[in-house]
Amino acid sequence: MDQFNEIEPLARARSLAGPLANAADEIERTRRIPEPLLSQLHEQGLFRLLLPREVGGGEVAPGAYVLALEEIACHEASVAWNIFVGNSAALIAPYLDVAAAQEIFADPRTVIAWGPPHKGLADAEAGGYRVSGRWEFASGCRQANWMGVHCRVKEADGSLRLNQAGHPTLRTLLFPADQATLHDTWNTIGLRGTASDSYSVDDLFIAEAYSGTRDDPSLRRRSGPLYAFPQQTLYTVGVASVALGIGRAMLSAFVDLAAEKTPRGLARLADTATVQAGIAKGEATLGASRAYLLEALAEVYAGAGETEPIDIPDRARVRLAATHAIHGASDVTDWVYKAAGVSAIFPGTPFERRFRDMHTLTQQIQARESHYETAGQVLLGMPPEIYF
Repeated sequence: MDQFNEIEPLARARSLAGPLANAADEIERTRRIPEPLLSQLHEQGLFRLLLPREVGGGEVAPGAYVLALEEIACHEASVAWNIFVGNSAALIAPYLDVAAAQEIFADPRTVIAWGPPHKGLADAEAGGYRVSGRWEFASGCRQANWMGVHCRVKEADGSLRLNQAGHPTLRTLLFPADQATLHDTWNTIGLRGTASDSYSVDDLFIAEAYSGTRDDPSLRRRSGPLYAFPQQTLYTVGVASVALGIGRAMLSAFVDLAAEKTPRGLARLADTATVQAGIAKGEATLGASRAYLLEALAEVYAGAGETEPIDIPDRARVRLAATHAIHGASDVTDWVYKAAGVSAIFPGTPFERRFRDMHTLTQQIQARESHYETAGQVLLGMPPEIYF
């Protein structure tokens, strides 16, 4: 992968514009990323942008990551989603035993998939953990070769293991994907190609070396400003990047439509004042949202230390910029859908799938309006009700 570390992630993403567009219909129909596109994504190292260099990753700056994801989402949002989720999962690498991380990522096609934490419970045993249960929303599980579960840990005496803050610790346990049973549950209106299916494991033993916890930053074995960003912070950045790409694609497609479409008895769309103003406002919304996110990331990244995690105000700043980008891109998407009229309602148009993808994305927890409240609490000098 070293040869790609000298090539900007945006350039790598742009090189796949044609293959992404060509595969879009198949991805929608099958809910899978087909070959040869999947191999091309791996060849360009796009699942390894946030992975540490010491285990074959790119360890790119967050701003470069945003630009690559946005570009991919312009052409195929489900692929962009799976790439951001795969990169987010790779952020467990700095918390793993070095030998285990090297083993897991020795395969250049390694992708880790997992579902969000729920009430999973792992029993501590000599040398590791034993776990059973079912998890949901494992985006990318159909191309993953490793999977994980996030669990609280029950000690031999029945007590829950606590972290340094005195709360039940959440430990991530990793295992080869063939040790999980996948359940085909992802039949949604949008982002269908993410194949965010359910999965289960039964009485599975996982050795200590293949586990880690992000509760305690002091346990992080890899230093550097990228890993000073909590995983959750970079996760919300990924969602925002995909949203910006969908919004950009919608607006660009509408510009093309407006230049050609003449509704019955009316002037050409491009010649109407409301359309002209709407396109300008959409361009300003997307451009400002993108610039705000990139500026926040660049300044926080420049000030990040080698070992200490970024502080709460910096986390709030990135969260606010990402939330603003998600909502701005959604607003632009909605305006385009309405302004395009019946041209947007038929399958196969440049609009309807992206509209469905956006409104699947905005149902995700990262798009909640309550994130504005949390950021506002920090800006007012108050302790946030929810930490991030």
